[in-house]
Amino acid sequence: MLRRSLSRLCAGEEKRVGTRTVVVGHRPVPDTEAYVAQKFCDNRIVSSKYTLWNFLPKNLFEQFRRIANFYFLIIFLVQVIVDTPTSPVTSGLPLFFVITVTAIKQGYEDWLRHRADNEVNKSNVFVVENAKQVRKESEKIKVGDIVEVKADETFPCDLIFLASSSTDGTCYVTTASLDGESNFKTHYAVRDTTVLCTDEAIDTLTATIECEQPQPDLYKFVGRIIIYGSNQEPVARSLGPENLLLKGATLKNTKKIYGVAVYTGMETKMALNYQGKSQKRSAVEKSINAFLIVYLCILLGKATVCTTLKYVWQSNPFNDEPWYNEKTKKERDTFKVLRMFTDFLSFMVLFNFIIPVSMYVTVEMQKFLGSFFISWDKEMYDEEIQEGALVNTSDLNEELGQVEYVFTDKTGTLTENSMEFIECCIDGHKYKDCITEVDGFSQTDGPLKYYGKAEKSREELFLRALCLCHTVQIKEADQVDGLMAHPERKYTYISSSPDEIALVKGAEKYGFTFLGLENNFMKIRNQKNETEMYQLLHVLNFDPVRRRMSVIVRTSTGKLLLFCKGADSSIFPRVQQEEIQQTKVHVDRNAMDGYRTLCVAFKELTEKEYDKIDRQLNEAKMALQDREEKMAKVFDDTEADMHLIGATAVEDRLQEQLAETIEALHAAGMKVWVLTGDKMETAKSTCYACRLFQTSTELLELTARTVGESDRKEDRLHELLLEYHKKLIQDLPKNRGGLKRSWTLSQEYGLIIDGSTLSLILNPSQDSGSSNYKSIFLQICLKCTAVLCCRMAPLQKAQIVRMVKNTKGSPITLSIGDGANDVSMILEAHVGIGIKGKEGRQASRNSDYAVPKFKHLRKLLLAHGHLYYVRIAHLVQYFFYKNLCFILPQFLYQFFCGFSQQPLYDAAYLTMYNICFTSLPILAYSLLEQHISIDTLTSDPQLYMKVSDNAMLQWRPFLYWTFLGAFEGLVFFFGVYFLFQNSSLEDNGKLALDTRFWTWMNHFVIWGSLAFYVFFSFFWGGVIWPFLKQQRMYFVFAHMLTSVSTWLAIILLIFISLFPEILLIVLKNIKEKNHQAGPFDLPVLVSYKRIENGYVKAEDAVTNLAERYPLRIP
Repeated sequence: MLRRSLSRLCAGEEKRVGTRTVVVGHRPVPDTEAYVAQKFCDNRIVSSKYTLWNFLPKNLFEQFRRIANFYFLIIFLVQVIVDTPTSPVTSGLPLFFVITVTAIKQGYEDWLRHRADNEVNKSNVFVVENAKQVRKESEKIKVGDIVEVKADETFPCDLIFLASSSTDGTCYVTTASLDGESNFKTHYAVRDTTVLCTDEAIDTLTATIECEQPQPDLYKFVGRIIIYGSNQEPVARSLGPENLLLKGATLKNTKKIYGVAVYTGMETKMALNYQGKSQKRSAVEKSINAFLIVYLCILLGKATVCTTLKYVWQSNPFNDEPWYNEKTKKERDTFKVLRMFTDFLSFMVLFNFIIPVSMYVTVEMQKFLGSFFISWDKEMYDEEIQEGALVNTSDLNEELGQVEYVFTDKTGTLTENSMEFIECCIDGHKYKDCITEVDGFSQTDGPLKYYGKAEKSREELFLRALCLCHTVQIKEADQVDGLMAHPERKYTYISSSPDEIALVKGAEKYGFTFLGLENNFMKIRNQKNETEMYQLLHVLNFDPVRRRMSVIVRTSTGKLLLFCKGADSSIFPRVQQEEIQQTKVHVDRNAMDGYRTLCVAFKELTEKEYDKIDRQLNEAKMALQDREEKMAKVFDDTEADMHLIGATAVEDRLQEQLAETIEALHAAGMKVWVLTGDKMETAKSTCYACRLFQTSTELLELTARTVGESDRKEDRLHELLLEYHKKLIQDLPKNRGGLKRSWTLSQEYGLIIDGSTLSLILNPSQDSGSSNYKSIFLQICLKCTAVLCCRMAPLQKAQIVRMVKNTKGSPITLSIGDGANDVSMILEAHVGIGIKGKEGRQASRNSDYAVPKFKHLRKLLLAHGHLYYVRIAHLVQYFFYKNLCFILPQFLYQFFCGFSQQPLYDAAYLTMYNICFTSLPILAYSLLEQHISIDTLTSDPQLYMKVSDNAMLQWRPFLYWTFLGAFEGLVFFFGVYFLFQNSSLEDNGKLALDTRFWTWMNHFVIWGSLAFYVFFSFFWGGVIWPFLKQQRMYFVFAHMLTSVSTWLAIILLIFISLFPEILLIVLKNIKEKNHQAGPFDLPVLVSYKRIENGYVKAEDAVTNLAERYPLRIP
């Protein structure tokens, strides 16, 4: 009965499904029999991928998903089971080496994640038990425990705020690691528990909390607390987000707080916003798998041809059983089909070297060693934090050269979250920089001109409004969260909004100083150095719907004033219309300059008006049902018929070289989307300031403001989607050429969408009949030059990334952010980059790469990414080419040995070919090659498009390399099969032709490998090895080199095999001179993206670049 009556008291109960009941402090309540004990998870955080028990099977499963690994496992088993021409060691040893090296690398990376988890899980916390503090490890906190958190400590789980050291039951927290905001946010304790501010007092609390089951939304929480008194009826109070302290947030400016754990471990809101870690695979690896399938088909074809021709050859009895090699009885009795199958497997083993398993070892080494170049890059070192770039996952180096979409957070990533007061206007008069007392407020110091001035009383009224209309607090400290105190004072300002601090400091600059709030009286010091006292009666807090805030104060003379500040669109309709125009001019100009603007208004209240407002506000605050709607109605009625005083302009300082970096990314063909939890107006002004939106960009809005809050909002959304779709897709002409993306449209479009509207699009109601929302929305997004998503929850950021990632063509996506709220999108994107800022290290810890500043993204992608892709693409093509060149003679030799599975090469050469003769030169090339200088790549972003869309690993260049391998294998075999010569000389010769950036290391490994081949051949053939049953190469090599004809044959065959390459270089150089091209000889890359979504062939996209930098890739 009690439960039902309390349910009726609490708003929203009928709308919630799936609730949990938490017994505070695990103390039984009078109606215990009504509760069913529930099981909750512990407080352990797990971000690692493996455990000690599942590492081996899980890692092996992932590694054998690679076609080459799985293939060599099969070949190894065949060699063990079947009598084959080569030893099982030839396949098993390289495979074991590859699997072991990869497992060690991945195991080490996961061990680092385990270590980071243990730092959190093993940290000490204090739990109140039996009126005493008990020290526990964080992972041992249980739901219902009362936890004490002290200043500057991080909340170990999601807590309901019960009491604090502040008598008013408030505390201040920073949520830098959650939403990127380093500013102070105010939270409130349940008003009935605020007095329980000691261990003994809090231990007397008997209460239960009913709340919703864990939800990932950081900004929503619905619950109630039922407090049981000794001889009183239970009291029910509603709980909202202002009562919930989130795991990962930090307590500031408050000595201590008490809270009860409601969500723990992987059920906390922060953990629910983490995406599960999955194995990211690069586009290059997918291309390798496709090429492996082709070569596997070639291998099967060779084995099938040789098996068939063997039995055709043996159809002649003399060939089947010559007099010198008669069959045994067992061989004659063997079933013919079984013999054919065994022979087929033997040929597979004989030709298996066409599949380059050693390529994976080389690729792993190239990625691991190559990643050090990012860490060592001095230009990506930040002096402020004394750190450089960090590589957490080296598997994705080449993906940095293929990015098409960049998703970025705003606060702390694009901006420094450091606000600065720039200027203001009062009654249409502009005021900028410091003033002097003699000349008056409006006269500026320095070279700036005189702007005219308003009346002195209006100036002072405006400055008093700035000093009073805010929620700023004073802290007696020299430094708070990186914000240095004013050198002339011993305190600093703290607030949930950096704008408010900037405005208070702006007023201080003009002579009015806010001295703090004491016993509900706000103190300010005016220009005459006199202290003024104002009684704070009510604060009408800011909310995103009203987009304004107000305070009601009483002066020392008893006058009642309401001061209001907010966005121009929310203030102008509420003031006298004749006052607007003179201020609107300044507001529009400041907005064009990218400043954040606020308008300031006031009105004087009579005692009767105030009494009515006071009564309505108190009634609304006490309401448990529809409290927000009732308070909004009172606010709306109160903030009417005001008088406009002026406006302010505040700059949210952008990160260094931000605009230049975004322009470079655009020029490189990338689209930049901003995904932020910030307000729309703030985010929009930042997008203008960093040139993501141009002044000519037409903005399309899909927000709560344009869609509306009525029951018809889904219909209105559908109308807007169809309208925008018609404007962008149907009415615009097809893009017929130009750059890879159509930046040159007659009209550029930008899209703005907020979190609530995105939820409607991605999760339409069942009866809306709008399942095509997502498709239309995606088409609109892809046609816009820039997209801004504001008020995004962390999982919504990941949804946006996933939506684009899964579109037709599977574009490569990159996410960059600095807070824990960005971790989901960082994990979701193909490449995740964390900013090593002041906002915690959750993002950088969970990212693939971490950089100190956003500006470093330019070099990371345009230089490092470009070079990594070119290098690894060449490495992959080269491995397939050289293995085909090496194994084709083995296939041709079967035609000369009666398909007897006789190996052409000695076993030592089979083993050493990939390990020693040809591996080091290509490894050095793939680490050091610079076909274009880094400075040129960074300064000319359009070069990035030449390698985009996986251009160097398309089928055309792959077939060209395959043709080269086949051609050179034929030349090698038919030229030297009488001499039994090896082909590594010619392979390294081709690599020397391809190298454009010579270092001592390239010379050493290329010519050193050739010298080692000669030395090894002399050594292997010059000694009688007692452990060998037969020694086919004894003194053969030394004897051959005594013949002049052998030397002539070597030189001639190397020249013939490399002649097509030499001819191409000569023709390119002639063409380059005719066109007066630039100094770089680069491959002419071909991309095969279709013209859909503004894409065209890369030949058209980079015509001018191809003339400047002619490049030689087939």
